[in-house]
Amino acid sequence: MDAHIKKVYVPMTETGFYILLCLRRPNHGYGIVQTVKELTDHEIILSPGTMYGSLSKMEKDGLITFLREEEKRKIYQITELGLEVLNLELKRIERIYRNAKEMTL
Repeated sequence: MDAHIKKVYVPMTETGFYILLCLRRPNHGYGIVQTVKELTDHEIILSPGTMYGSLSKMEKDGLITFLREEEKRKIYQITELGLEVLNLELKRIERIYRNAKEMTL
């Protein structure tokens, strides 16, 4: 993994994390917004500007790829690099959770 990618994406913002998490299956921006709302019990609601800015940056950086257009909606999917970044973040979150549990015993 490129040092620039690691520096920019790890640790991740919640927005970035949820976008990559949702794009393990092909999806479009509005679908991601809806999924994130459901996953977080409406605690995180991604604005269109944030969503589409993040999708554009992630595509440029190679974390996601454009697959096709359906009814004027761009469908994206996570790439191998995106999966690598997502897995790094998941390990970081798991370590934080494990450390917090150990410290509260």
